[in-house]
Amino acid sequence: MHVRMLTGGLAAACLVSMSLTGGQAVAAPHDTAGSPLAARVLTYDAAGSAEFRSAVDRGAAIWNESVDAVELRPASSGQRANIRVLTDNGWPRALPTTLGNGTVYIGRQAVDQGYDTIRISAHELGHILGLPDRKPGPCSSLMSGSSAGTTCTNPYPNTAEKAEVEGNFGGLLVGRAPASGAGVIVD
Repeated sequence: MHVRMLTGGLAAACLVSMSLTGGQAVAAPHDTAGSPLAARVLTYDAAGSAEFRSAVDRGAAIWNESVDAVELRPASSGQRANIRVLTDNGWPRALPTTLGNGTVYIGRQAVDQGYDTIRISAHELGHILGLPDRKPGPCSSLMSGSSAGTTCTNPYPNTAEKAEVEGNFGGLLVGRAPASGAGVIVD
C-alpha cells in the first residue's frame, strides 16, 4: 500500500511538473549556489568503427549540440572509454550496460540497404544515453530508426528526445541501468 501511494504521488508530481513547464524542456540543473552543473562527460572509443569513424564523430557532435547535461568526447589514448563503437557486417545495434555505458555496432547491413550513417550513429548513441526505440515513427524522431525509411537522413533528436536525455543525466538516474533494460537493442 505504501508503494502504491508513493508511486501515485510521484506520478502526480510528474504531471504537475509537466503542466507547469507546458511540456517544454527545462533549464539545466543547478547546484545549491545557483550555478549550472557541469555536463557529465562520457568518452567514446571509435577506433573499431572503421570507415564510419567520421559518422560516429558527427553523431557524437550532434548530441553535444543538442543537450547540455551530457557531453560525448573521444577517449584519450590508453583511456578506458564509456562507449565502444565497432563496425561489423550485421545490423546496427546497441548493448547498453548502464546509463552512459555500453557498446555500439555500426552494422554494414543497414548501410548497404541505404540507411544514413550519421543517423545510424546518432540513433545508436541515443540508446546509450537511455533512449528506447520509438517504432514505427516519423523521420522527425531520431529514435524511430529504420522505421522512417532509407530516405530519412535526419540525425537530430527531437524536442522530447532531447528532454529525456537531459532528464536522464540531470540528476538521480546517473549510473543506473537504462530505462529500456539491459540487453541488445537491435535496430
